[in-house]
Amino acid sequence: MQNNLRVSAYCRVSTEKDDQINSLASQIKYFTDYIKQHECWTIGEVYYDEGITGTSIRKREGFKRMIRNAEMNQMDLILTKEVSRFARNTVDTLSYTRALKSMGVGVIFTLDNIDTRENDGELRLSIMASLAQEESRKTSERVKWGHKRRMEQGIVFGRDLLGYTVRNGKLYLNQEESEIVRLIFHKYLVEEKGTHVIARELHEAGIAPKRVQHWSNTVILRALRNEKYVGDLLQKKTFTPDYLTHAKKYNRGQEEMVYIKNHHEPIISRDIWDATQKELERRSSTSEMKSKHSNRYWCSGKLVCGCCGSRFISFTKKMKGGTTYKAWRCFAAARHGCAKLDIDGSPIGCDNSSINDRVLLYGMSYVLKHIQSNKEQIINEMMQEIKTIQGVSTNDTDTAPLCQKINHLNQKKRKAIDLVLDDLITKDDYRKQTEYYDQEIKNLEKQIKITEQSNLLKENQIDGIQQTISEVKQMLNFETVNEMLYRELIDHITILKNNEMVIYLKCIPYGIRIHAVTSGKLDDYQVIIDHATLELTSEIENI
Repeated sequence: MQNNLRVSAYCRVSTEKDDQINSLASQIKYFTDYIKQHECWTIGEVYYDEGITGTSIRKREGFKRMIRNAEMNQMDLILTKEVSRFARNTVDTLSYTRALKSMGVGVIFTLDNIDTRENDGELRLSIMASLAQEESRKTSERVKWGHKRRMEQGIVFGRDLLGYTVRNGKLYLNQEESEIVRLIFHKYLVEEKGTHVIARELHEAGIAPKRVQHWSNTVILRALRNEKYVGDLLQKKTFTPDYLTHAKKYNRGQEEMVYIKNHHEPIISRDIWDATQKELERRSSTSEMKSKHSNRYWCSGKLVCGCCGSRFISFTKKMKGGTTYKAWRCFAAARHGCAKLDIDGSPIGCDNSSINDRVLLYGMSYVLKHIQSNKEQIINEMMQEIKTIQGVSTNDTDTAPLCQKINHLNQKKRKAIDLVLDDLITKDDYRKQTEYYDQEIKNLEKQIKITEQSNLLKENQIDGIQQTISEVKQMLNFETVNEMLYRELIDHITILKNNEMVIYLKCIPYGIRIHAVTSGKLDDYQVIIDHATLELTSEIENI
């Protein structure tokens, strides 16, 4: 054996309990005394990790620092009590001991009587490491089994949350925070506000969230979906699929969850909880509902802010007289307030004003009456557009000349073969000439394809406009209108300031700008359409 060895040590405890920390101090003293008993050994550093599992090296800073120092040739030998203290992962154990051996550093496991410098050291180490890993697996299974049994008994695993404090496995109501929870459910269910709006209003009210820095729509959604607020307890929402990595994943049915109804004192009633879950499901994005509330109102998802381009969202207000005031507001304004710059200098917010739902209804009714009174003019204008496109489609779209050029080039290629056979041109000249003809043919075929696609596009445009005219004629036959009809006819409405809007219908190639004059109190709103003009901003090809 080599003399004058620089000897370090590594020790680890897997929990942070007091008795284990005392054990750590004992391990440090044990290795210090052990090294002093060998005259030819020089005491190096004692590396250690507290409260860190041995199945993964990722979070063991003391272990990683020891390996870095070994790479810098700061030690010749490492002492550790047993394989399970060094690592409970067989791969890590073998890979690191081999890496240390290649650096000229041996590892002695004192209690297991294994020295990696000896010939049979790696064989014995692999056996012990496998046993240590298997013990970790069994321990993990026992712990998981024990946790689930305790969950079934109602023991709470987890941290404090808004409205509750967790102590000794039980949930205790926090009266002050429970009012915030009730406020969130009230804003969402009764006031029909979105999660972004609720988050902004809580922030503006100076109400601080719990365990997060800022209110957000995600935080609000988690609160609205948290079963603990109705008195129920759902556990095992996450699970650990690999006991070696300890990485947690959301439980999507891979393991059985534990649900206990009426487990603790609720903050909200069962009726409010059930109604909220139904509302969450209704507002959620599905194939039938691509935007929030898109199936709730006749114009949901179709109102566009003329100032910033954001969508308009609905909000309602209960009036003293018992009536409901419903209006629409720019999402950017609802979330950030007036137009301004954020801390990064980017524009946020919007100065556009809200618009009453009754104004929109009156506007749609007015537009349909306007269309009926100008039916023939609208149809004539659209027919003129069709004639224009038909005229374009008959010019320079014939592919016959291009096909003739291709045939002519193919004939030249055949003649070139005869020239080669008659020794009038060389084979190299033939190859070059043929490559030229092939490239020309390729270019002509590309032109034919582009022309055919252009012709097809123009034909589709004409068919689309003819179909549009048919739909317009059918639409103009309606003598009564309602919200269901509006939903089918409207393409979108651009909301401008001061109760001005531009309404675009699906079958009309232009928008109609109208201005509404309003008067009266909110609960007795009167609307008069001041004027209407054509807004020729939509091209007919976009229909």
